[in-house]
Amino acid sequence: MSKEQDNKAIVGRWFTDFWGTTCNLDVVDEIAAPDMLLHYSLHEPRRGHGDIKAFMTDFRKAFPDLGFSGAAELIAEGDYVVGRWVGGGTHTGPAFSDFLAGSLPAATGRKMHFTGTTVLRLENGKIVEEIGLDDGVTALQQLGLIAPV
Repeated sequence: MSKEQDNKAIVGRWFTDFWGTTCNLDVVDEIAAPDMLLHYSLHEPRRGHGDIKAFMTDFRKAFPDLGFSGAAELIAEGDYVVGRWVGGGTHTGPAFSDFLAGSLPAATGRKMHFTGTTVLRLENGKIVEEIGLDDGVTALQQLGLIAPV
């Protein structure tokens, strides 16, 4: 396989095992670089295995049905893989204060469903960066953190 095919396979596994409807946090240790950067526009940047695992643990406690899936084929060029996705969940868990725009009290019952695009960079078979731009306005409106226009 080519480098691009290898990288797409790694990212495909990451999207399924980390971001999918069930989360296997062991995948962080397996295919993420120890100092990996995870940065999405809705959240503070996260760095390193422990911080990334804590982020996902808290996110899934607040949104137990959280899940994301691909919306198009992955595109790879050199060390980079780009993916489009769709996902969301229902806030039925504890209070959640990780959104830059504000916090949610416990169990609001609000649903979010939104899309995004992510660029991942790999080195030596490990994900070193995941930087995404999501439709945060839609998600924050659905969660009641910002008012619709």
